[in-house]
Amino acid sequence: MQGEVMCISPDNLLGETARMKVERYRFVTLSCVEISETQVEILYHFDREFQLKHLRLTISKDSSVPSISPVYFAAFLVENEIQDLFGIRFHGLVIDYDRTLYLEEDVKTMPFCKYVAVQKTPESNEEKAP
Repeated sequence: MQGEVMCISPDNLLGETARMKVERYRFVTLSCVEISETQVEILYHFDREFQLKHLRLTISKDSSVPSISPVYFAAFLVENEIQDLFGIRFHGLVIDYDRTLYLEEDVKTMPFCKYVAVQKTPESNEEKAP
């Protein structure tokens, strides 16, 4: 990933996103990755004249994150997708599918929440999942 990366907190997410819009940055997408059993990282990707900027938000899985869809309407789709696949909740979504954009209502587990630590085996020094 190239471009400037700025770490943010949920408290300043909307302010930084609004600043990006005022500075004429285009919203590209969000990325979400599980980084531990209790935390995920959400990256907000923006572009202006082929220059990328990313906002990095690290949160616990049981946190609720402000939706940026009131600022960038198109974000509601990927925020709903992250709710479905990672279980992270976004509050203030302009359209909230309440974890049913891709999943059926009776699905109780998040498909992308499968944190597994990689271990090295002593005999081969190769990495393998337990």
